[in-house]
Amino acid sequence: MAKNPLQLLTGLRIAVGVGAFVAPNTLGKLFGMDVDANPQASYMARLFGARDVALAVGTNATTGPSRATWIKIGVLTDAADVVSAVLGGRDGSLPKTTAVLGGLTAAGAVALGVAAANAGE
Repeated sequence: MAKNPLQLLTGLRIAVGVGAFVAPNTLGKLFGMDVDANPQASYMARLFGARDVALAVGTNATTGPSRATWIKIGVLTDAADVVSAVLGGRDGSLPKTTAVLGGLTAAGAVALGVAAANAGE
């Protein structure tokens, strides 16, 4: 089990990122997406997966001020994901379940990133 918010966050980023890249349709279905009706969704999921792994690796590979910068970039990225989920739910481009699950997941990542930043990780 992770010992601190940063370890938990980077572990989740790697797990979700690899999962999104390797099995994008499975992850999409878990989040309530109709991946059969939108075959392009797997491409977008893989982009998301690569991004999450890059954020985790960049954070884990650095220390001090560089690590703090990576954490801040992650928080901003996750906050943008929250906004995207809200907008997608509002305009109907995402099913409500997907918008809620995606938004809450991203909000959790924001919270972990802020906790890590406040802990001086």
